[in-house]
Amino acid sequence: MSQNKLIGRVLATEKIPTTIDEFYFWTNADTKLNAFDIIKVKREDGSDTFGVIESISHITDATSFLTNFISSDFGDVDIEEPTFRVGMNYARAKVTHNTKKPAGDYTPVHNNSKVYLANDEEIKKALGLKYVENPLVCGYLKMYEGTEDEVPLNVNLNAKFLLGSEGAHLNISGISGLAAKTSYAMFLMKSIQDTYATIDDEDDSVAFVLFNVKGRDLMAIDRPNEDLDDETVKLYKTLRLSQEPFKQAKYYIPYYDNTDSKRSTYLEKDDESNYISSGKLKKYKYVYNDDKESIEMMFANVDDPSQTMESIVSKIIDTSDTDFGNLSTWGDFLEKVDENSQKGGGGSKGEISVLSWRKFKRIVNKAIKNDHMFANRTESSKSECRLADELKNIKKNEVHVIDIAKLPEDKQAFVFGDAVKTIYNLKLGEYDNELSEKPPSRIVVFIDELNKYASSEVPKSSPILRQILDVTERGRSLGVVLFGAEQFRSAIHKRVTGNCATHAYGRTNSIETGTGDYKSLPDTYRNMLTRLSQGEYIIQNPVFRSLLKIKFPKPIYHQFK
Repeated sequence: MSQNKLIGRVLATEKIPTTIDEFYFWTNADTKLNAFDIIKVKREDGSDTFGVIESISHITDATSFLTNFISSDFGDVDIEEPTFRVGMNYARAKVTHNTKKPAGDYTPVHNNSKVYLANDEEIKKALGLKYVENPLVCGYLKMYEGTEDEVPLNVNLNAKFLLGSEGAHLNISGISGLAAKTSYAMFLMKSIQDTYATIDDEDDSVAFVLFNVKGRDLMAIDRPNEDLDDETVKLYKTLRLSQEPFKQAKYYIPYYDNTDSKRSTYLEKDDESNYISSGKLKKYKYVYNDDKESIEMMFANVDDPSQTMESIVSKIIDTSDTDFGNLSTWGDFLEKVDENSQKGGGGSKGEISVLSWRKFKRIVNKAIKNDHMFANRTESSKSECRLADELKNIKKNEVHVIDIAKLPEDKQAFVFGDAVKTIYNLKLGEYDNELSEKPPSRIVVFIDELNKYASSEVPKSSPILRQILDVTERGRSLGVVLFGAEQFRSAIHKRVTGNCATHAYGRTNSIETGTGDYKSLPDTYRNMLTRLSQGEYIIQNPVFRSLLKIKFPKPIYHQFK
């Protein structure tokens, strides 16, 4: 659009004046505009004030609905209305930017000032997209969509507001299926990997740890998507992203014995064998001597108001304890727990009651007994590993995919909590003596179904909730970044969402948008959330001067049918 198109004039009345924050303007009834479109107002001092459209209305000179009804011969639906009604559209716009230097002039725009469509450079300026430092592609938008004046734009955000150090953490919400939460998170991480693959700086590097929680969703991210259409390929080129899947991917599945009838993963046997032979898949185990400190993660969703479970865990990991200090296998551990659960066991010593030991026993037996994932040792020659050892040695640009999809919820929580704890401790420097080189400066952790671990209903004593709060509140300075996704944002702990610098709102229902988490959004935007299409998100980030409705292309990696 080479020349600005005049579309209307500013409205200011006695009852509805223009303000420093917003103004109204009229257009003729044929002008097509959409919420999120940017318009420009010419001011008397030569500067431009930009606004983003928040709502659009249509009125006529009819004084009431009854007036229109009577004009149609008292309700004849077939008759042409004999009385011509003067009609117009008017819109409310929120002020986003003024071009007057040095700091802009945000005094109210005047009545009857001319209103124009903005060109692509002006749109970037109005939204804060023109001079984005450390640019990272997060999608694209279409201004004036569906008209001859349509303007497509790539949308970049400042990587330092997504990954640190200026801000960090991402929260993605939306109903299952249509909102495509995982797809958008993966698109962002693909953008990050492409961007940082060209940066040769140890102090500015990124690695990824992803948890596969549904079927085989993320178990082929380094294989190309054979069903990509030409339009999707073109979109990746337009966004200046590679058309290749993720690189340096490694997969980890729960260990299972080949003699078992039940497998611990949804990954097909052929895929599993091929991954192992190519050296990119290992089966993870938990070894008593090295992993007993993570037992507390089994109690993530167990209400423990008197902290007796916590006391038992402290006793178990105390190497000087006479009962548990000399144990070396999970079998010995379970026997000792059983012993303390008998009448006259632990409770008789006045420390922890027998009832508490029995509650503890029920939980650990369910998780550990007859599960080969809890073992006495690992054999690297058989592609076995401890997850913690692998995560401690993560390298820049690597993507570690941890499969927990087929595990029951208590074991999912255990694996997730242990991994996050390891990553957090790694960045705290607790393993520096064991490492041959520095870990990446930032590690992105992605988990779908965040509500399982960080909802407002999770017990306050939950060690996993405590770990997530540590990551969101202090992880930015350490370089641990959480990308979390959930169906209902309102269910997530307020301190988790409150510490996220970037928010992505996907399609949801009207019950959800009626909660307090969405009160900051204009009514029109809240209503739009109930009808967003797949591949559309409303994005909020400190760099942007307004909320943006962006789109993103289909995944570039293999999609299982």
